[in-house]
Amino acid sequence: MIVVKSPHEIELMRHACRITAGARSIGRQMVSAGVTTNEIDREIKRFILKSGAIPSFLGYGGFPASACISVNDEVIHGFPGAYKVKDGDIVSIDVGAKIHGFNGDCAGTFPCGEVTPEAARLIEVTRASFFEGLKFAKPGNRVSDIGHAIQEYVESHGYSVVRSYVGHGVGAQLHEDPEVPNFGVAGHGPRLVKGMTLAIEPMVNAGGYEVRVLDNDWTVVTVDGSLSAHYENTILITDGEPEILTMAEDI
Repeated sequence: MIVVKSPHEIELMRHACRITAGARSIGRQMVSAGVTTNEIDREIKRFILKSGAIPSFLGYGGFPASACISVNDEVIHGFPGAYKVKDGDIVSIDVGAKIHGFNGDCAGTFPCGEVTPEAARLIEVTRASFFEGLKFAKPGNRVSDIGHAIQEYVESHGYSVVRSYVGHGVGAQLHEDPEVPNFGVAGHGPRLVKGMTLAIEPMVNAGGYEVRVLDNDWTVVTVDGSLSAHYENTILITDGEPEILTMAEDI
């Protein structure tokens, strides 16, 4: 069931999303050579708690951390740990925060030091593909219009869109209806209406779109070992242009 938010609920969503965007910014600022992914996770958790919220991911389905931190060929759901980030790595940070009963959800992929031109291009195309899809996040359009635009843009640049994982509604639950694929044929799926809140999140691989899950039952990696990037915001469907609820000036 798709939950359309009331004006009051939208204000609560805005609050949660501001904290979530701030947590993503903390993670971005920490990406540097020598920092461990566990240290990034710890500071994200500290920021969320200090803001009066709780980390949406911590304990969700048994996930052991406050942020998913995925490096290089890791697509999503990377476990923070002892890994020390190196110059040339690309680091995807996915965060969620819940306050007053509502969640925000956002992600981004960030370079450590000097990365290859190919890695930098992958990050930029992934981010830009979100905004291509966002153009279609308007009342009367269908959910698949968003994913179709993302897929066309990504593939026009020679990359592939992950098929096994998709965006989603977000609100009182971290994952709500509808699913929001980053691929597909336009003109299908539920119609978009004012008050819907969606997490749109392109996951883009430099090689093929095939992925597999590691033995920890969480971390998703590319089958061919190619780099992967991730970009996500929680958005609100309005009367006109969509509103990005997790937008931060530096991301």
